[in-house]
Amino acid sequence: MSKIQEVYDGWKNLINPDEDLKPFIEDVSAARMKICLGCEFHSDNVKNKSLLSEVRFDKHCTKCGCTIAAKTRSLLSECPLTPPLWGKAVKE
Repeated sequence: MSKIQEVYDGWKNLINPDEDLKPFIEDVSAARMKICLGCEFHSDNVKNKSLLSEVRFDKHCTKCGCTIAAKTRSLLSECPLTPPLWGKAVKE
């Protein structure tokens, strides 16, 4: 799976999710969000913010740069940390 497909999947599921998958997507996202909120790489938790973090208004991962609202809704993605804090929700 390419990173572009993962990004597309996240934004599609944020903006226009399949109605039959919407409850599952939101459950997965909520569980992942709880984990991300406690992560040192969540943009709200970074102590020494970069210039990019100062001009971005979205909540994002400073490790991979993804908008968290979209990243957590990509069923094909996993956390960028090693080891990942959360994994893919579906197999490719």
